[in-house]
Amino acid sequence: MDMHTVVVGTSGTTAEDVVAVARHGARVELSAAAVDALAAARLIVDALAAKPEPVYGVSTGFGALASRHISHELRAQLQRNIVRSHAAGMGPRVEREVVRALMFLRLKTVASGHTGVRPEVAQTMANLLNAGITPVVHEYGSLGCSGDLAPLSHCALTLMGEGDAEGPDGTVRPAGELLAAHGITPVELAEKEGLALLNGTDGMLGMLVMALADLKNLYTSADITAALSLEALLGTDKVLAPELHAIRPHPGQGASADNMLRVLAGSGLTGRHADVTGDAPRVQDAYSVRCAPQVNGAGRDTLDYAAVVAGRELASSVDNPVVLPDGRVESNGNFHGAPVAYVLDFLAIVAADLGSICERRTDRLLDKNRSHGLPPFLADDAGVDSGLMIAQYTQAALVSEMKRLAVPASADSIPSSAMQEDHVSMGWSAARKLRTAVDNLARIVAVELYAATRAVELRAADGLVPAPASQAAVAALRAAGAEGPGPDRFLAPDLAVADTFVREGRLVAAVEPVTGPLA
Repeated sequence: MDMHTVVVGTSGTTAEDVVAVARHGARVELSAAAVDALAAARLIVDALAAKPEPVYGVSTGFGALASRHISHELRAQLQRNIVRSHAAGMGPRVEREVVRALMFLRLKTVASGHTGVRPEVAQTMANLLNAGITPVVHEYGSLGCSGDLAPLSHCALTLMGEGDAEGPDGTVRPAGELLAAHGITPVELAEKEGLALLNGTDGMLGMLVMALADLKNLYTSADITAALSLEALLGTDKVLAPELHAIRPHPGQGASADNMLRVLAGSGLTGRHADVTGDAPRVQDAYSVRCAPQVNGAGRDTLDYAAVVAGRELASSVDNPVVLPDGRVESNGNFHGAPVAYVLDFLAIVAADLGSICERRTDRLLDKNRSHGLPPFLADDAGVDSGLMIAQYTQAALVSEMKRLAVPASADSIPSSAMQEDHVSMGWSAARKLRTAVDNLARIVAVELYAATRAVELRAADGLVPAPASQAAVAALRAAGAEGPGPDRFLAPDLAVADTFVREGRLVAAVEPVTGPLA
């Protein structure tokens, strides 16, 4: 498989494939094995549909209406109607990458051969992705149980040539027009297919996978900024010694400590507090400095657990009912989003705490009473200008919102479908707020980076020699356009540069030629 094509088989997919399709427009192909599995499962569904006995999802209504047997002549209408009635989302449009992940992951489950969907329906799903046609999906409509129903229904509506969708040029048009323009024939859904297109955790899973990719970069970036802050505060790197972390062997803690130690290698600033400032000898650094590996590392371990859950879900076939290898079609509760919802909330909690400790170090850098010789607010001319005072306000506002976003959605449940669906996961809501939290965290790390690089430069101006990795970070950030505070300069553009520098992974790329690959 080349890097531009993702082949969808019968055994799930990978996180890397999800990101490739959702964010980078990778093409999608169905494997021969998947086509065979789809055809075999469809034969089973067709056989059940021909029998007089009702089978849930094949010849009955849905949810609280499952007791009604649907006659043959009404079943195509039933499949159309479930999509149309369930496409009831409201609110702002969901981001394109989320919708592409949603579509791709539904295709992944369909291709497993456990849903009973015909091969031509799966191929049309792939054709939509490859054409760059993105259904209009709305913010509200999923309770994270019985699948991400409304979001997936809007995707299925596009498959039928109905509703609105965004074309590859970014213009929203009627879906039928877009399909016709790309030579795609809308599907006419047969028994079970409408339900099979709606009954999955695909939206929350796609957002989990992309959040994990973003957070991995942000945690490495936060290790770097923590090291820069430690250095600028003339802290000690002795607390990063491997033997100290070996006696509390949490893997993430050891990885973060190692990252920081490598960033600080060769520094002429660490441990210089008493020499430079003339203050009383410092026995210990503040918790936000000294405990950075413990906090960052605990978050890393949470990411690892979330990745395990995501991997299991990526290998799953989530539908109800499902076609089993022995020919049975059985109802189940696998669509319940609890496993995914919980880790989405876990990640919002650790992201909030990482943002909090970043902000505490920033505040310390700006406070002349705690910064060990740095100018107030790292200003060029304190009093004439306010330096980074309000940058820290912005960071603090973001941290405060992060704490609100850390309140778990999965602790809530609200009954629906006439009390048939009386316990739900709220996983979609957990995923939506996590996306906001990740976005905020990038900005928070960026403010610390901006402050720490400014402080390191000021130390260098006083004759101290920063670590080579620190010098590389400063030089790269300045080359990117963040020039640092000065007379008559607006701060917002520089903070925007730092934000881009962090979220695009450029900070990590800037220091790794010096440190080697970081965890």
